[in-house]
Amino acid sequence: MRIIVCGAGLVGSSIARQLASENNDVTIVDQSPETIQQMNETLDVRAIEGYASHPDILEQAGAPDAEMIVAVTQNDEINMVACQVAHSLFDVPTKIARIRAQTYLDPSWQNLFTRDHMPIDVIISPEIEVARAITSRLDVPGATDMVSFVDDRVRVVAVSIDDGCPIIDTPLRQLTELFPDLHMRIVGIVRAEGIITPGGDDQILVSDEVYFSVDAKQVQRAMAAFGHEEKEARHIVVIGGGNIGLFLSKQIIDELPDVRLKMIEVSRDRAETVADQLEKAVVICGDSLSSEILTEANVQSADAVIAVTNDDQVNILSSLLAKREGAKRATTLVNNMTYGPLVRSLGIDAVVNPRAITTSRILQHIRRGRIRGVHSLRDGLAEIIEAETLDTSPLSGKSLRDAKLPAGVIVGAIARNDEIIIPRADTVIQTGDRVIVFATRKMVKKVEKMFAVRLDFF
Repeated sequence: MRIIVCGAGLVGSSIARQLASENNDVTIVDQSPETIQQMNETLDVRAIEGYASHPDILEQAGAPDAEMIVAVTQNDEINMVACQVAHSLFDVPTKIARIRAQTYLDPSWQNLFTRDHMPIDVIISPEIEVARAITSRLDVPGATDMVSFVDDRVRVVAVSIDDGCPIIDTPLRQLTELFPDLHMRIVGIVRAEGIITPGGDDQILVSDEVYFSVDAKQVQRAMAAFGHEEKEARHIVVIGGGNIGLFLSKQIIDELPDVRLKMIEVSRDRAETVADQLEKAVVICGDSLSSEILTEANVQSADAVIAVTNDDQVNILSSLLAKREGAKRATTLVNNMTYGPLVRSLGIDAVVNPRAITTSRILQHIRRGRIRGVHSLRDGLAEIIEAETLDTSPLSGKSLRDAKLPAGVIVGAIARNDEIIIPRADTVIQTGDRVIVFATRKMVKKVEKMFAVRLDFF
Protein backbone atom coordinates (compact mmCIF):
# COMPACT_ATOMS: atom_id res chain seq x y z
CA MET A 1 0.00 0.00 0.00
CA ARG A 2 1.29 3.50 -0.86
CA ILE A 3 0.79 5.79 2.12
CA ILE A 4 1.78 9.40 2.79
CA VAL A 5 2.27 10.33 6.46
CA CYS A 6 2.21 14.07 7.12
CA GLY A 7 4.07 14.96 10.30
CA ALA A 8 7.02 13.11 11.83
CA GLY A 9 6.20 13.67 15.49
CA LEU A 10 5.58 10.89 17.99
CA VAL A 11 2.45 9.61 16.24
CA GLY A 12 3.64 10.13 12.67
CA SER A 13 7.01 8.45 13.20
CA SER A 14 5.35 5.57 15.05
CA ILE A 15 2.84 4.99 12.24
CA ALA A 16 5.56 5.27 9.59
CA ARG A 17 7.83 2.84 11.43
CA GLN A 18 5.08 0.27 11.87
CA LEU A 19 3.84 0.49 8.29
CA ALA A 20 7.34 0.37 6.83
CA SER A 21 8.14 -2.75 8.85
CA GLU A 22 5.17 -4.41 7.08
CA ASN A 23 6.58 -3.65 3.61
CA ASN A 24 4.26 -0.77 2.81
CA ASP A 25 5.52 2.02 0.53
CA VAL A 26 5.64 4.92 3.02
CA THR A 27 6.57 8.55 2.43
CA ILE A 28 6.75 10.92 5.38
CA VAL A 29 6.56 14.72 5.09
CA ASP A 30 7.75 17.16 7.77
CA GLN A 31 8.91 20.78 7.94
CA SER A 32 11.99 20.06 10.06
CA PRO A 33 15.19 19.26 8.09
CA GLU A 34 16.72 17.64 11.16
CA THR A 35 13.71 15.36 11.60
CA ILE A 36 13.70 14.44 7.91
CA GLN A 37 17.38 13.54 8.08
CA GLN A 38 16.71 11.35 11.13
CA MET A 39 13.81 9.60 9.38
CA ASN A 40 15.95 8.88 6.34
CA GLU A 41 18.70 7.45 8.50
CA THR A 42 16.60 5.32 10.84
CA LEU A 43 13.51 4.20 8.91
CA ASP A 44 12.94 2.41 5.62
CA VAL A 45 10.81 5.26 4.26
CA ARG A 46 11.09 8.20 1.89
CA ALA A 47 11.30 11.41 3.89
CA ILE A 48 10.56 14.79 2.31
CA GLU A 49 11.02 18.24 3.83
CA GLY A 50 8.21 20.72 3.30
CA TYR A 51 4.67 21.80 4.16
CA ALA A 52 2.30 18.85 3.92
CA SER A 53 -0.52 21.09 2.72
CA HIS A 54 1.39 22.37 -0.35
CA PRO A 55 0.36 20.69 -3.61
CA ASP A 56 3.92 20.51 -4.97
CA ILE A 57 5.15 18.77 -1.80
CA LEU A 58 2.30 16.26 -1.91
CA GLU A 59 3.00 15.62 -5.59
CA GLN A 60 6.66 15.04 -4.76
CA ALA A 61 5.56 12.66 -1.99
CA GLY A 62 3.70 10.55 -4.53
CA ALA A 63 0.11 11.72 -3.97
CA PRO A 64 -0.98 10.90 -7.58
CA ASP A 65 -0.42 7.20 -6.84
CA ALA A 66 -1.11 7.18 -3.09
CA GLU A 67 -3.89 5.05 -1.64
CA MET A 68 -4.01 6.88 1.68
CA ILE A 69 -2.87 10.05 3.41
CA VAL A 70 -2.49 10.24 7.18
CA ALA A 71 -2.19 13.87 8.32
CA VAL A 72 -0.89 14.05 11.90
CA THR A 73 1.13 17.27 12.04
CA GLN A 74 0.89 19.47 15.11
CA ASN A 75 -1.35 21.89 13.23
CA ASP A 76 -5.05 21.07 12.70
CA GLU A 77 -5.37 23.44 9.77
CA ILE A 78 -2.41 21.91 7.92
CA ASN A 79 -3.90 18.46 8.47
CA MET A 80 -7.26 19.54 7.08
CA VAL A 81 -5.85 21.37 4.08
CA ALA A 82 -3.52 18.45 3.28
CA CYS A 83 -6.55 16.16 3.10
CA GLN A 84 -8.46 18.65 0.98
CA VAL A 85 -5.57 19.03 -1.48
CA ALA A 86 -5.06 15.25 -1.59
CA HIS A 87 -8.74 14.85 -2.50
CA SER A 88 -9.24 17.74 -4.89
CA LEU A 89 -5.99 17.51 -6.86
CA PHE A 90 -4.87 13.91 -6.52
CA ASP A 91 -8.03 11.94 -5.78
CA VAL A 92 -6.42 10.05 -2.88
CA PRO A 93 -9.06 7.48 -1.83
CA THR A 94 -8.64 7.51 1.97
CA LYS A 95 -7.85 10.57 4.05
CA ILE A 96 -7.21 10.49 7.82
CA ALA A 97 -6.59 13.63 9.89
CA ARG A 98 -5.78 14.29 13.51
CA ILE A 99 -7.78 17.25 14.80
CA ARG A 100 -7.30 18.56 18.32
CA ALA A 101 -9.38 21.76 18.48
CA GLN A 102 -12.75 20.70 19.83
CA THR A 103 -14.57 23.57 18.12
CA TYR A 104 -14.11 21.79 14.77
CA LEU A 105 -15.71 18.68 16.26
CA ASP A 106 -18.74 20.40 17.74
CA PRO A 107 -21.92 18.61 16.54
CA SER A 108 -23.21 21.98 15.35
CA TRP A 109 -20.67 21.84 12.51
CA GLN A 110 -21.12 18.18 11.62
CA ASN A 111 -21.53 18.99 7.90
CA LEU A 112 -18.04 20.49 7.72
CA PHE A 113 -16.27 17.19 7.06
CA THR A 114 -18.49 15.87 4.29
CA ARG A 115 -17.33 14.97 0.80
CA ASP A 116 -18.82 18.15 -0.64
CA HIS A 117 -17.03 20.41 1.84
CA MET A 118 -13.86 19.11 3.53
CA PRO A 119 -13.60 15.44 2.55
CA ILE A 120 -11.87 13.76 5.48
CA ASP A 121 -12.82 10.10 5.85
CA VAL A 122 -11.56 9.55 9.40
CA ILE A 123 -11.03 12.18 12.10
CA ILE A 124 -8.88 11.31 15.09
CA SER A 125 -9.11 13.42 18.26
CA PRO A 126 -6.38 12.31 20.70
CA GLU A 127 -8.05 14.05 23.62
CA ILE A 128 -11.34 12.24 23.07
CA GLU A 129 -9.64 8.88 22.42
CA VAL A 130 -7.49 9.12 25.57
CA ALA A 131 -10.44 10.18 27.72
CA ARG A 132 -12.50 7.24 26.46
CA ALA A 133 -9.63 4.83 27.11
CA ILE A 134 -9.29 6.01 30.70
CA THR A 135 -13.04 5.88 31.32
CA SER A 136 -13.18 2.31 30.04
CA ARG A 137 -10.53 1.29 32.56
CA LEU A 138 -12.53 2.84 35.36
CA ASP A 139 -15.27 0.41 34.35
CA VAL A 140 -12.96 -2.51 35.21
CA PRO A 141 -11.24 -1.73 38.53
CA GLY A 142 -7.87 -3.45 38.74
CA ALA A 143 -7.25 -3.54 34.99
CA THR A 144 -4.08 -2.02 33.55
CA ASP A 145 -5.64 -1.95 30.08
CA MET A 146 -9.09 -2.68 28.68
CA VAL A 147 -10.41 -2.65 25.12
CA SER A 148 -13.95 -3.35 23.96
CA PHE A 149 -14.81 -5.23 20.78
CA VAL A 150 -17.98 -6.36 19.00
CA ASP A 151 -20.09 -3.46 20.31
CA ASP A 152 -18.74 -4.04 23.86
CA ARG A 153 -19.83 -7.69 23.92
CA VAL A 154 -16.22 -8.90 24.14
CA ARG A 155 -13.52 -7.29 26.21
CA VAL A 156 -9.78 -7.82 26.20
CA VAL A 157 -8.42 -6.96 29.63
CA ALA A 158 -4.88 -6.68 30.98
CA VAL A 159 -4.01 -7.33 34.63
CA SER A 160 -0.76 -7.25 36.56
CA ILE A 161 0.07 -10.46 38.41
CA ASP A 162 1.22 -10.18 42.02
CA ASP A 163 1.77 -12.62 44.86
CA GLY A 164 -1.96 -12.70 45.63
CA CYS A 165 -2.97 -14.17 42.27
CA PRO A 166 -4.55 -17.60 42.97
CA ILE A 167 -3.54 -19.12 39.62
CA ILE A 168 0.21 -18.44 39.68
CA ASP A 169 2.29 -21.36 38.35
CA THR A 170 -0.84 -23.09 37.02
CA PRO A 171 -0.59 -24.51 33.46
CA LEU A 172 -3.06 -22.62 31.32
CA ARG A 173 -4.70 -25.81 30.05
CA GLN A 174 -5.93 -26.43 33.62
CA LEU A 175 -7.85 -23.14 33.80
CA THR A 176 -10.80 -24.69 31.95
CA GLU A 177 -11.07 -27.35 34.68
CA LEU A 178 -10.73 -24.77 37.45
CA PHE A 179 -13.28 -22.37 35.90
CA PRO A 180 -15.53 -24.49 33.64
CA ASP A 181 -18.26 -21.84 33.30
CA LEU A 182 -15.93 -18.87 32.76
CA HIS A 183 -15.82 -17.72 29.13
CA MET A 184 -12.24 -16.44 29.16
CA ARG A 185 -9.00 -17.13 27.31
CA ILE A 186 -5.49 -15.85 28.00
CA VAL A 187 -4.12 -14.52 24.70
CA GLY A 188 -0.89 -12.73 25.62
CA ILE A 189 1.66 -12.45 28.42
CA VAL A 190 4.05 -9.52 28.75
CA ARG A 191 7.34 -10.38 30.47
CA ALA A 192 10.73 -8.72 30.67
CA GLU A 193 11.87 -10.59 27.56
CA GLY A 194 8.87 -9.42 25.50
CA ILE A 195 5.37 -10.57 24.55
CA ILE A 196 4.47 -14.27 24.65
CA THR A 197 1.55 -15.93 22.90
CA PRO A 198 1.06 -18.74 25.43
CA GLY A 199 0.35 -22.41 24.92
CA GLY A 200 -1.42 -24.85 27.21
CA ASP A 201 1.74 -25.72 29.13
CA ASP A 202 2.73 -22.12 29.86
CA GLN A 203 2.23 -20.71 33.33
CA ILE A 204 1.53 -17.28 34.78
CA LEU A 205 4.37 -15.81 36.85
CA VAL A 206 4.58 -12.98 39.37
CA SER A 207 5.19 -9.60 37.66
CA ASP A 208 3.59 -10.77 34.40
CA GLU A 209 1.05 -8.55 32.68
CA VAL A 210 -1.61 -10.88 31.31
CA TYR A 211 -4.05 -10.09 28.48
CA PHE A 212 -7.23 -12.17 28.36
CA SER A 213 -10.37 -12.10 26.23
CA VAL A 214 -13.67 -12.54 28.02
CA ASP A 215 -17.41 -12.33 27.50
CA ALA A 216 -18.26 -8.80 28.70
CA LYS A 217 -20.89 -10.23 31.05
CA GLN A 218 -18.21 -12.17 32.94
CA VAL A 219 -15.51 -9.54 33.36
CA GLN A 220 -15.85 -9.34 37.15
CA ARG A 221 -15.65 -13.13 37.52
CA ALA A 222 -12.55 -13.18 35.35
CA MET A 223 -10.91 -10.42 37.37
CA ALA A 224 -11.63 -12.35 40.56
CA ALA A 225 -9.87 -15.39 39.08
CA PHE A 226 -6.70 -13.30 38.95
CA GLY A 227 -7.18 -12.02 42.49
CA HIS A 228 -8.52 -8.61 41.48
CA GLU A 229 -11.75 -7.74 43.26
CA GLU A 230 -11.39 -3.99 43.55
CA LYS A 231 -14.58 -1.97 43.95
CA GLU A 232 -15.72 0.62 41.44
CA ALA A 233 -14.36 4.10 42.08
CA ARG A 234 -16.70 6.48 43.88
CA HIS A 235 -14.23 9.27 44.67
CA ILE A 236 -11.97 10.35 41.76
CA VAL A 237 -9.34 13.08 41.58
CA VAL A 238 -8.27 14.29 38.13
CA ILE A 239 -4.94 16.11 37.97
CA GLY A 240 -4.72 18.48 35.00
CA GLY A 241 -7.46 20.61 33.50
CA GLY A 242 -6.32 20.66 29.89
CA ASN A 243 -8.36 19.32 27.00
CA ILE A 244 -7.92 15.72 28.09
CA GLY A 245 -8.72 16.45 31.74
CA LEU A 246 -11.79 18.47 30.82
CA PHE A 247 -13.21 15.93 28.37
CA LEU A 248 -12.43 13.08 30.76
CA SER A 249 -14.18 14.85 33.64
CA LYS A 250 -17.25 15.53 31.51
CA GLN A 251 -17.37 11.88 30.49
CA ILE A 252 -17.04 10.68 34.08
CA ILE A 253 -19.85 13.00 35.19
CA ASP A 254 -22.10 11.84 32.34
CA GLU A 255 -21.41 8.10 32.62
CA LEU A 256 -20.77 7.74 36.36
CA PRO A 257 -23.23 10.12 38.02
CA ASP A 258 -22.62 8.72 41.51
CA VAL A 259 -18.92 9.59 41.45
CA ARG A 260 -17.58 12.49 43.53
CA LEU A 261 -15.13 14.27 41.23
CA LYS A 262 -12.41 16.76 42.08
CA MET A 263 -9.87 18.34 39.76
CA ILE A 264 -6.50 19.98 40.44
CA GLU A 265 -5.31 22.56 37.89
CA VAL A 266 -2.22 24.74 38.37
CA SER A 267 -3.28 27.66 36.15
CA ARG A 268 -5.81 29.99 37.75
CA ASP A 269 -7.26 31.15 34.42
CA ARG A 270 -7.65 27.58 33.20
CA ALA A 271 -9.10 26.48 36.55
CA GLU A 272 -11.77 29.16 36.31
CA THR A 273 -12.57 28.18 32.71
CA VAL A 274 -12.87 24.51 33.61
CA ALA A 275 -14.93 25.23 36.73
CA ASP A 276 -17.50 27.06 34.59
CA GLN A 277 -17.95 23.90 32.50
CA LEU A 278 -17.94 21.36 35.34
CA GLU A 279 -20.80 22.33 37.62
CA LYS A 280 -20.83 18.93 39.37
CA ALA A 281 -17.09 18.85 40.12
CA VAL A 282 -14.89 20.68 42.59
CA VAL A 283 -11.98 22.42 40.83
CA ILE A 284 -8.96 23.28 42.99
CA CYS A 285 -6.34 25.73 41.72
CA GLY A 286 -2.90 24.64 42.85
CA ASP A 287 0.21 22.55 42.31
CA SER A 288 -0.45 18.80 42.35
CA LEU A 289 3.07 18.27 43.72
CA SER A 290 2.11 20.16 46.89
CA SER A 291 1.05 17.95 49.80
CA GLU A 292 -1.29 20.71 50.98
CA ILE A 293 -3.13 20.76 47.65
CA LEU A 294 -3.36 16.96 47.61
CA THR A 295 -4.80 17.05 51.12
CA GLU A 296 -7.31 19.72 50.08
CA ALA A 297 -8.38 17.43 47.25
CA ASN A 298 -8.72 14.61 49.80
CA VAL A 299 -6.58 12.23 47.77
CA GLN A 300 -6.00 10.13 50.89
CA SER A 301 -9.52 8.77 50.51
CA ALA A 302 -9.62 8.73 46.70
CA ASP A 303 -10.47 5.47 44.96
CA ALA A 304 -8.66 6.65 41.84
CA VAL A 305 -6.27 9.46 40.94
CA ILE A 306 -5.85 10.20 37.22
CA ALA A 307 -2.92 12.43 36.22
CA VAL A 308 -3.33 13.92 32.73
CA THR A 309 -1.29 17.13 32.66
CA ASN A 310 0.90 17.86 29.62
CA ASP A 311 4.07 17.10 31.63
CA ASP A 312 5.06 13.43 32.05
CA GLN A 313 7.19 14.11 35.11
CA VAL A 314 4.41 16.00 36.88
CA ASN A 315 2.01 13.14 36.09
CA ILE A 316 4.40 10.51 37.44
CA LEU A 317 5.41 12.38 40.58
CA SER A 318 1.90 13.53 41.47
CA SER A 319 0.61 9.97 41.03
CA LEU A 320 3.33 8.64 43.34
CA LEU A 321 2.62 11.34 45.92
CA ALA A 322 -1.11 10.60 45.77
CA LYS A 323 -0.45 6.88 46.28
CA ARG A 324 1.79 7.69 49.24
CA GLU A 325 -0.97 9.83 50.73
CA GLY A 326 -3.37 6.87 50.52
CA ALA A 327 -5.03 6.94 47.08
CA LYS A 328 -6.05 3.38 46.17
CA ARG A 329 -5.17 3.50 42.45
CA ALA A 330 -3.29 5.81 40.15
CA THR A 331 -3.58 6.10 36.37
CA THR A 332 -0.88 8.16 34.71
CA LEU A 333 -0.69 9.69 31.25
CA VAL A 334 2.84 9.25 29.85
CA ASN A 335 3.87 10.45 26.38
CA ASN A 336 7.46 9.23 26.56
CA MET A 337 7.30 5.44 26.20
CA THR A 338 10.75 5.00 27.75
CA TYR A 339 9.14 5.89 31.08
CA GLY A 340 6.63 3.03 30.77
CA PRO A 341 8.52 0.14 32.44
CA LEU A 342 9.92 2.48 35.09
CA VAL A 343 6.49 3.85 35.98
CA ARG A 344 5.00 0.39 36.49
CA SER A 345 7.90 -0.68 38.68
CA LEU A 346 7.32 2.35 40.92
CA GLY A 347 3.83 1.15 41.80
CA ILE A 348 1.62 3.19 39.46
CA ASP A 349 -1.32 0.98 38.52
CA ALA A 350 -2.00 1.92 34.90
CA VAL A 351 -0.17 3.90 32.24
CA VAL A 352 -1.97 5.61 29.36
CA ASN A 353 0.00 6.57 26.26
CA PRO A 354 -1.72 8.96 23.82
CA ARG A 355 0.57 7.93 20.97
CA ALA A 356 -0.35 4.26 21.31
CA ILE A 357 -4.07 5.04 21.50
CA THR A 358 -3.98 7.36 18.49
CA THR A 359 -1.87 4.88 16.53
CA SER A 360 -4.36 2.11 17.26
CA ARG A 361 -7.25 4.17 15.91
CA ILE A 362 -5.34 4.98 12.73
CA LEU A 363 -4.24 1.37 12.19
CA GLN A 364 -7.87 0.29 12.35
CA HIS A 365 -8.41 2.11 9.05
CA ILE A 366 -5.11 1.08 7.45
CA ARG A 367 -5.36 -2.66 8.01
CA ARG A 368 -6.54 -4.61 4.96
CA GLY A 369 -9.37 -7.13 5.03
CA ARG A 370 -12.54 -6.84 7.07
CA ILE A 371 -10.83 -5.28 10.09
CA ARG A 372 -13.29 -3.65 12.48
CA GLY A 373 -11.03 -2.80 15.39
CA VAL A 374 -7.32 -2.64 16.28
CA HIS A 375 -5.50 -2.11 19.55
CA SER A 376 -1.71 -1.77 19.42
CA LEU A 377 0.36 -3.01 22.39
CA ARG A 378 3.78 -1.94 23.60
CA ASP A 379 4.73 0.35 20.74
CA GLY A 380 3.50 -2.10 18.13
CA LEU A 381 5.01 -5.33 19.51
CA ALA A 382 1.58 -6.95 19.17
CA GLU A 383 -1.97 -6.12 18.11
CA ILE A 384 -5.43 -7.19 19.13
CA ILE A 385 -7.61 -7.26 16.02
CA GLU A 386 -11.34 -7.64 15.48
CA ALA A 387 -12.09 -9.02 12.02
CA GLU A 388 -15.14 -10.30 10.17
CA THR A 389 -15.05 -13.65 8.37
CA LEU A 390 -16.32 -13.58 4.79
CA ASP A 391 -17.11 -16.46 2.40
CA THR A 392 -13.75 -15.91 0.73
CA SER A 393 -11.73 -16.00 3.96
CA PRO A 394 -9.28 -18.93 4.21
CA LEU A 395 -10.61 -19.52 7.74
CA SER A 396 -14.28 -19.86 6.83
CA GLY A 397 -15.57 -23.39 7.44
CA LYS A 398 -12.39 -24.59 9.13
CA SER A 399 -11.77 -25.61 12.71
CA LEU A 400 -8.93 -23.85 14.49
CA ARG A 401 -7.04 -27.14 14.50
CA ASP A 402 -7.30 -27.46 10.72
CA ALA A 403 -6.59 -23.77 10.16
CA LYS A 404 -3.10 -24.33 11.59
CA LEU A 405 -2.67 -20.80 12.86
CA PRO A 406 1.00 -19.73 12.90
CA ALA A 407 2.93 -19.29 16.13
CA GLY A 408 2.27 -15.79 17.41
CA VAL A 409 -1.47 -15.83 16.59
CA ILE A 410 -4.24 -16.74 19.05
CA VAL A 411 -8.00 -16.50 18.52
CA GLY A 412 -9.36 -15.18 21.79
CA ALA A 413 -13.10 -15.00 21.12
CA ILE A 414 -15.73 -15.38 18.41
CA ALA A 415 -19.00 -13.46 18.26
CA ARG A 416 -21.68 -15.35 16.31
CA ASN A 417 -25.12 -13.76 16.21
CA ASP A 418 -26.04 -13.35 19.90
CA GLU A 419 -23.46 -15.87 21.15
CA ILE A 420 -19.95 -15.24 22.47
CA ILE A 421 -17.70 -18.28 21.97
CA ILE A 422 -14.35 -18.83 23.66
CA PRO A 423 -12.87 -21.19 21.06
CA ARG A 424 -11.22 -24.57 21.40
CA ALA A 425 -9.22 -26.54 18.84
CA ASP A 426 -12.36 -28.10 17.33
CA THR A 427 -14.28 -24.79 17.07
CA VAL A 428 -15.26 -24.11 13.43
CA ILE A 429 -15.14 -20.53 12.21
CA GLN A 430 -18.19 -19.62 10.14
CA THR A 431 -18.95 -16.91 7.60
CA GLY A 432 -20.12 -13.76 9.37
CA ASP A 433 -18.26 -14.48 12.60
CA ARG A 434 -16.57 -11.55 14.32
CA VAL A 435 -13.22 -12.90 15.46
CA ILE A 436 -10.91 -11.40 18.10
CA VAL A 437 -7.27 -12.22 17.31
CA PHE A 438 -4.09 -11.55 19.28
CA ALA A 439 -1.06 -11.35 16.95
CA THR A 440 2.57 -10.45 17.40
CA ARG A 441 4.00 -7.79 15.10
CA LYS A 442 5.46 -10.25 12.58
CA MET A 443 2.14 -12.07 12.26
CA VAL A 444 -0.14 -9.08 11.60
CA LYS A 445 0.18 -9.35 7.81
CA LYS A 446 -0.80 -13.02 7.95
CA VAL A 447 -3.87 -12.13 10.01
CA GLU A 448 -4.87 -9.57 7.38
CA LYS A 449 -4.64 -12.24 4.69
CA MET A 450 -6.82 -14.58 6.76
CA PHE A 451 -9.66 -12.05 6.51
CA ALA A 452 -8.89 -10.63 3.08
CA VAL A 453 -11.50 -10.15 0.36
CA ARG A 454 -10.47 -11.85 -2.90
CA LEU A 455 -11.27 -10.15 -6.20
CA ASP A 456 -13.52 -13.00 -7.29
CA PHE A 457 -15.78 -12.13 -4.35
CA PHE A 458 -17.00 -9.20 -6.43
